[in-house]
Amino acid sequence: MKHQPHILVIDGMALLFRSFYATSVMGHYQYLPDGRPTNGVQGFARHVLTAQSIVKPSHLVICWDMGTHTFRNELFDGYKANRTNPPEELIPQFDMAMEVAEWIGWKNIGEAGMEADDCIGSIVEKWKEEANITIISGDKDLLQLLNPATEIAFTKKGYSEYDVYTMERFKEEYAIDPHQFVDVKAFMGDASDGYPGVKGIGPKTALQLIQKYGSVDGVLRHLDELKPSQRNKIAENMEMLKLSYQLASIQRNVAINATLEEFIVPTYSSAAFDELAKKGFTSIAKHAYSLFS
Repeated sequence: MKHQPHILVIDGMALLFRSFYATSVMGHYQYLPDGRPTNGVQGFARHVLTAQSIVKPSHLVICWDMGTHTFRNELFDGYKANRTNPPEELIPQFDMAMEVAEWIGWKNIGEAGMEADDCIGSIVEKWKEEANITIISGDKDLLQLLNPATEIAFTKKGYSEYDVYTMERFKEEYAIDPHQFVDVKAFMGDASDGYPGVKGIGPKTALQLIQKYGSVDGVLRHLDELKPSQRNKIAENMEMLKLSYQLASIQRNVAINATLEEFIVPTYSSAAFDELAKKGFTSIAKHAYSLFS
């Protein structure tokens, strides 16, 4: 019997940022001979190697944002406008992370105008019928992608602890289906992404509304059943409610110009990691040797 492929989909942005901030707070930047800092990149690659050793996938792909401007900024000027620019030590590490991933033999996926989340959603959509999928990220928005073949491992502590959500666990905790999570987000908004949803409706009320009425449209059809205060809040924020729904929806139709074969986990050679060490990425090389030699 042929085994189903198991694709490990990595949110590269999430792991790069996480690794950068975990070490930069203590002033640890790990410079290359040419003076460029590598702390985020080395942490990112070590995290992926560890995840691979735990999940043991047959396939692996890394998804990236390509620049800061996406279609969501076109929809709403305030989208992520509250975020400060990345620290200057992190800026050269975006391209460097993709380069290192390529040297190691991992497939990078990114699409201009889209976010890493949209690429992840599109990979899930494309292969959910023929593969098991594990997503690694820190972004709860991805819960909307859960399905019987897809689980999400949210980063917790260090490189090896995860909070894993399956479709069953999600339904147990939220008492809705994963695709309805977008409707919840439309009402509650997302402070870190800078869109407000319906002012005055928090996560708890948002979830209760969707549990009862099923969707944003369902709530709008039954406005007359709501408390006057809720009705007024929704009426006053109707445009933002609809816009928040669009902003929270992960796209699943990004063209993924790659075959499943391109995601096959590489066979690591010590020569490749020796080469990385020579280039100055010593902690990635050491970590790879400890896991795979």
